[in-house]
Amino acid sequence: QVQLVESGGGLVQAGGSLRLSCAASGSFRGINAMGWYRQAPGKQRELAATITSGGNTNYADSVKGRFTISRDNAKNTVYLQMNSLKPEDTAVYYCAAQSRDYRWNWGQGTQVTVSS
Repeated sequence: QVQLVESGGGLVQAGGSLRLSCAASGSFRGINAMGWYRQAPGKQRELAATITSGGNTNYADSVKGRFTISRDNAKNTVYLQMNSLKPEDTAVYYCAAQSRDYRWNWGQGTQVTVSS
């Protein structure tokens, strides 16, 4: 089983930056893809970015060019560098990790609030 702990959320002004981190722990053989999803108030959870174990990345159109996902496989940690933040980026950001049995595991979420 994979436990995920996120950190790095907070309040920032529009145009600012934040870096989210998510560390995986527990008893597991390994992790396939990792990613960040977000859920704004009154909206469904949506993809922000994902990264495979080999480093291939995928981004939502709304964050392309502003967000960068990366991972440290040795530390089972994934990061999300968020630049040029906009008020519409305000959401709870959830870390996700796919274990070798192809199950997706989720963190508790971290709040990101961007003020205008």
